[in-house]
Amino acid sequence: MGEVAVISPQDPVLRIGSSLTARCTVSPELGLHASTLYWTLNGMRLSGSIYSVVSPDVLSVSLHSLNGSQQQSGDNLVCHRADGHVLAGSCLYVGMPPEKPVNLTCWSRNTKDLSCKWSPGGRGETHIRTKYTLKYKLRWYGREKECENYSTGKQCNSCYIPSNLALFTPYELWVEAANQLGSATSDITTLDILDVVTTDPPANVQVSRVGDLEDQLTVRWASPPELKDILFQAKYQIRYRLEDSTEWKVVDDVGNQTSCRLAGLRFGTVYFVQVRCNPVGIYGSRKAGIWSDWSHPTAASTPSNERLQSGLCDPKPGEQNSTLRRELKQFFGWVRKHAYGCSGMSIKLYDQWRVWLQKTQKTRNQGTCCHLNNVFVYKV
Repeated sequence: MGEVAVISPQDPVLRIGSSLTARCTVSPELGLHASTLYWTLNGMRLSGSIYSVVSPDVLSVSLHSLNGSQQQSGDNLVCHRADGHVLAGSCLYVGMPPEKPVNLTCWSRNTKDLSCKWSPGGRGETHIRTKYTLKYKLRWYGREKECENYSTGKQCNSCYIPSNLALFTPYELWVEAANQLGSATSDITTLDILDVVTTDPPANVQVSRVGDLEDQLTVRWASPPELKDILFQAKYQIRYRLEDSTEWKVVDDVGNQTSCRLAGLRFGTVYFVQVRCNPVGIYGSRKAGIWSDWSHPTAASTPSNERLQSGLCDPKPGEQNSTLRRELKQFFGWVRKHAYGCSGMSIKLYDQWRVWLQKTQKTRNQGTCCHLNNVFVYKV
């Protein structure tokens, strides 16, 4: 026995907004009249007002202004007999041809590989299966090649070239998009592998206190292992924020060091710190590399101010020596101006002053201060 019924056209591919008239033709051997049949689209029964009995064996349905397919595998158009039994089915592929892919970006982690990602053109949704192919070749010679290692999931518009790449010569790369309704090609991107090197985030980031200094933390990290055998000079950035804040403060002038002193912090406060790396001058390249992602946040707290916590020997603002207050204000202004980031000489001078000040305060607390009726005063 042959097919009991057939739908035509079978598995059509249509543009969004198109119209379609489909026919369900049943075998005369079934003894079914077309008027007893009905249609469903993705499991939903379609209104009989859009049916037409073409002949005793043929029932048609007319669909207008079609929307994009709900799944890339196609929408299910099914012909049923009166008791719900499925007689035949067809997949409708309703979508749009792809637009030109955009934002093609590539990077290398070890000068031997290349990762690239891009964005679909336009709104990005074609509603039907669309194939993206990353192609590349040496700019002036060499044959065209295709990337083979495509990512899936959230990073589906990306591909990885693991090896066999040349240095000191530019590549041309582009992306081709194609589906059953058309095709499009991105603009060509030209790059030298040495100009797009990046690294993983710096590892082993550690944040620690600087002795008893209440407003400083030291940050240390390891240089990227991927580039340990490559001639380059790393550039680092640090950013830090308060525990209860979302605003980051960035330290740009870290240079090629793998440690940095943060100054001017709040005492008794938790800070979150991150570091990232930019490999500069790979094998003499004059272009800046690509910043790595930020390292995972590392937390540390500055020491608490013991005088304020104990409640002893803390004069009221009106009782402070005005000359000392003015001098301190001038000194801190100078420190903030000259000790920002990882400057060495001013930080050392600042450290010496802070240690002297804290020793002086502790001595004064122990020998020259008394507590009278909840009023704190200094003996002169």
